[in-house]
Amino acid sequence: MTLYQKLQTAQSEEDVKDAYISALKLKKVTKGLIDIQTEEIWFEAKHKPTDVYTMFTQLLYYVCHAYHEGKNMKSLFLPPLLCVIDNEKAALMSTASITPIFSDKKIAWGKSASQVSRELIAQVSPYINDHFIVYRIAEDEAAFVQAVRDSIKNGGIVRTQITPNNLKPVFDRWVELIGAELGDLPNPADYALLFYADIMHDGKKSVISKDLDTRLIPNLDGKPAFSLRGKILELASEKGYREFWNIYHRPPAAEHRNYLLERRDQLIPLDERQFKGAYYTPLKVVEKAYGLLSETLGRNWQKNYIVWDMCCGVGNLETKHGNLRNVFMSTLDTDDINVMQTGGQFPAATRFQYDYLNDDIAADGTIDYTLTGKMPHELRTHIQAACTDKKKKILVLINPPYAEATSADTVSGKGKNKAGVGKTKVGEHMMAGYGKASNELFTQFLARIQKELPNAVVAVFSKLKYITAPNFEEFRQQWQPEFKGGFVVHSKSFDGLKGNFPIGFLIWDLSEKQPAQQEYALPAYTHRLENAGCKIFAAEKKDRMLNVWINRPRANPKTEAIPLKNCISIYTGVNPLTKWSDGALAYMVINSNDLQNSAKYTLLTSSVNGKGHGIYVTPDNLEKAAVVFAVRRVIKPTWLNDRDQFLQPHFGLEGRKEGRKEGRKEIIPKFRRNSPLIACCTCSFPAATSPRARPKTRWNGTAENGSSPTTSSLTTKRRWVSTADSNRTS
Repeated sequence: MTLYQKLQTAQSEEDVKDAYISALKLKKVTKGLIDIQTEEIWFEAKHKPTDVYTMFTQLLYYVCHAYHEGKNMKSLFLPPLLCVIDNEKAALMSTASITPIFSDKKIAWGKSASQVSRELIAQVSPYINDHFIVYRIAEDEAAFVQAVRDSIKNGGIVRTQITPNNLKPVFDRWVELIGAELGDLPNPADYALLFYADIMHDGKKSVISKDLDTRLIPNLDGKPAFSLRGKILELASEKGYREFWNIYHRPPAAEHRNYLLERRDQLIPLDERQFKGAYYTPLKVVEKAYGLLSETLGRNWQKNYIVWDMCCGVGNLETKHGNLRNVFMSTLDTDDINVMQTGGQFPAATRFQYDYLNDDIAADGTIDYTLTGKMPHELRTHIQAACTDKKKKILVLINPPYAEATSADTVSGKGKNKAGVGKTKVGEHMMAGYGKASNELFTQFLARIQKELPNAVVAVFSKLKYITAPNFEEFRQQWQPEFKGGFVVHSKSFDGLKGNFPIGFLIWDLSEKQPAQQEYALPAYTHRLENAGCKIFAAEKKDRMLNVWINRPRANPKTEAIPLKNCISIYTGVNPLTKWSDGALAYMVINSNDLQNSAKYTLLTSSVNGKGHGIYVTPDNLEKAAVVFAVRRVIKPTWLNDRDQFLQPHFGLEGRKEGRKEGRKEIIPKFRRNSPLIACCTCSFPAATSPRARPKTRWNGTAENGSSPTTSSLTTKRRWVSTADSNRTS
């Protein structure tokens, strides 16, 4: 987990301390009056967001005490660095920058650092103004961690360098903190000119000779300003300017300057609205994906990998890329290309119209680029080189369409098959052996990618069917690359998607083959990108599903029954089920085996359901039917458990002697192993409990007191997991 993720789940000040210690890899740490103390840096820590001036005043209480007396301290020597931290931010300061405070005898420090007064904070503030750097962990985590490590190594504060690897996010932050204070400019490209004028300045003079039509004025009546084509632009506020340059170092290193200047045309401020469309990926989600790619592929991945997004739309996945000359963007719709060209976006990238599921696919399933001639020669060269040399790196970065031929409504009779979905040349010629996955467009993309780019890394936004759904077992036998990492986010983050379910961003290495994993532990985020814990997704065999555990009596073709739509209405659709089973007591609809459908499609009726998708309840299967019905109804579906499957009990009803008690029968079926909770269902429905985290459980057959099993007789299995919804039965 990242530092930000750990801070979001911190329950105490100790949790906050431990999160920072781990992220910064601090050595020889002690805790005491000074919350975190090493030879190089001292910390003041708080659990909740706290004013920076208050925290530094409390820390300086101990610093000054150590300077003058050295009592109750691990060392009489002061560290070169001071830092204050809470669960949202951190601030870093050099001890040398505030040494004048040591000689101010007018400051009344008081008796306790934990009870600093407003008057004391007011006395200390002038000494620390403009000397500390504030990092918002949600946005600046990487910069903060690197700054602390570099500062410890060098014995003083080292600001973050501007390099080709971070050019685009640095520019976006500059626009947010400084560009916004200049107001709206008629030409958005002018922000890039002002940005370069600012970063290519050492505080006294410009370090470049090129005429950018603009220049920085370091001191205009005591404040920084800019000149753009002879017009003076003043900042509405200096706060953002100081905050930005407290974090970053200027000018960039000499070896990077020409490279950065060559990419000036790639820097255009992003208006998020222009990227919205069908299944638009929000920029915050893109940032999180890029962060994971940096962790997985290395900090230089944008330089080292050729990137191809073959369903780019209007390019939202490429908005954070800082080296667009390595990027190829293709899309089905010519209109998307026109939108990018009109808006001036991605001019350095190669953009072209291409129907990835139909173009250049021969009748025998081979790929022949001469069939359409659309594929750029440069990309063809990269593909051919990567197929024979694993050192030639290609990254496929995609958010493919999620359309499928059928849905729950289709199966239930409310919807219609989606005409044409799945009927592509990839579906016709490349999906042999993929089973029902051939109906899904996103799996068709993966099938062609695996054949065309066998050594590529694939980073894909998609539903999670392909790693968990029982109907995708055949797909998983064909798709077996090495899993590198991922996360899930609420579907509500994406405009145009209906329903509540997780969308995964998973990274796969096609060059390394391994059997499909049975479990994937993925960090989860809400639609606001708030931490929702860690969710385990698992693939189970069809023969372990709960819906095949119960026997299904056959209908008697000679016994007619009235088809029902629900408990009170008659079914009027086409081809209704109208037969009854001998000796049946009821009909139970149990359409699908996952939580997505359990609440909506679990019901008992006195006659047959016209759509089918159920079983006849008879005296022979009554007990199992009761278990299935109760289990499907007791768990509340959420966006995070949407695809969780119901599994069979650990023991059968026929041999449950240890589960008996006089006058009462209790049955504890095992729920799906990757559910946020393991459900315990009994005839008496014990009261629910709702801790934030619960152990996965398995019944051990007896309670501690030797009585029949209850919720208290469940024993811990393997590990703890966070729950997405605490209001569940446990």
